[in-house]
Amino acid sequence: MEYEIKNAQLCVRISSKGGEFRSIQDGEGREYLWQGDPATWSDRGPNLFPYIARMTDKSYTYQGKTWHMDIHGFLPQSEMKLVSCEPRKLVLGLESSAETLEKYPFTFSLEIQWELKESTLEITYRVFNKDTKTMYFGIGGHPGFCVPWEKDTNFEDYFLDFGEHTEPVRIGFTEDCFLNGNDVPFSLRENRYLNLRHDLFDDDAIVLRETTGHVALRNKTGIKAIEVKFPQMPYIGFWHWPKTEVPYVCIEPWSSLPSRKGIVEDLETQENLIALEAGGKYENLWSISLKDEEK
Repeated sequence: MEYEIKNAQLCVRISSKGGEFRSIQDGEGREYLWQGDPATWSDRGPNLFPYIARMTDKSYTYQGKTWHMDIHGFLPQSEMKLVSCEPRKLVLGLESSAETLEKYPFTFSLEIQWELKESTLEITYRVFNKDTKTMYFGIGGHPGFCVPWEKDTNFEDYFLDFGEHTEPVRIGFTEDCFLNGNDVPFSLRENRYLNLRHDLFDDDAIVLRETTGHVALRNKTGIKAIEVKFPQMPYIGFWHWPKTEVPYVCIEPWSSLPSRKGIVEDLETQENLIALEAGGKYENLWSISLKDEEK
C-alpha cells in the first residue's frame, strides 16, 4: 500500500513495504526521485535496518550462535503497519515477530516518521529495545535522486556541495564491497565540491566519514537543489549502478558500516554498530529539502 503526504511545496509517496520512498515531487509535479529500472536498480528509496550493506557469507554471530541476514537487513522486504497518517505527517511501524526472530535475536519496535515542513521532509527513525539485553543494529536511508532533473542539463552538469571546507575520509572497500581497513583522505574540489561523473562509481559506492553532516545536489544552471542533512549519521554514501550511465545518484546517510572482508562479524564487538540498552529508545532525524536557488 502507498501513502501520500503533501503541502504546497512537496508531494511525497511512501510504500508500506519497508517505508520505501516511491515519489518526491515539487508543487508543480516535477519528479525528483528515481523511479526504478529492473535493468539496473529497481528500488527507489529503501530504508536499511537492522544492518547496513553486506555481511560476509550473509552471516554474523551473537553469543556463540551464527545467524543469517541478507544485504541491508530485513526492513526493505518487511510490510510496515500504519501508526498514523495526517495530511503532512505519516508514521509507519514494524514490530519484531517470529519471522524477524529467525534472523535477528532481539525483541524491538521500529517507527519511521515522515513530516513535511514547507520545502523540507524530515525523516525520523525511532527504535525501541523491548528486550532484556543490549540490542545491536545499524540504520540508514538509500534514496535515489534523478540526475538530471532539469531540461537541457546532463549528468555531468551536477555536483555535490558540502557547504563549507571539509576534509573527508573515504572508507576503504574491497571490490565486492566489504571493509578492507584502508581508509584514505578523499579529495574535493576546493575542499567542498564533488563533480559528478558516471565513472566515479565504477568501483561501486563512495562512503565518507568526517563530513559536514549535510550535502546539496546542485547543477550549474542554479535553479533547484536537493539538500540532505544527516547530523546524527557518521557516514554518507554516494552510489549508482557501477560501470553504467544511469540517470540517478543515491545519497545514503548511514549509522554504521558493512562487515570486514572475510570476517563473520560478532554483533557485540563490531565497532560501528549502535548498542541500545535493554528498554532503551534510539532516535535519529535526517532530512531532504528542495531548495530554490533563484531566491
